Amino acid sequence: MAKIELYTSANCAYCVAAKNLLKNKGLDYQEIRVDLDAARREEMRARAQRRSVPQIFVNDRHVGGFEDLVAAERSGELTKLIGSSA
Repeated sequence: MAKIELYTSANCAYCVAAKNLLKNKGLDYQEIRVDLDAARREEMRARAQRRSVPQIFVNDRHVGGFEDLVAAERSGELTKLIGSSA
């Protein structure tokens, strides 16, 4: 099973959209709330080199934000990333 990590915060519509996309594909993920933990926010910045949420990682590979996730889904790249863990 793929290891999917989402760095999120409360009241983030793109975070909700990313979680819904993954749920609709039947995928489990770990949600990491950066608004509740400053250390996790710094971890996200170090890993993603970005400040905005969501930031999405599949098998420790940075996919990007919500729009990047949608692009990966449309191109088939997301399926490849998920399949690489099988």
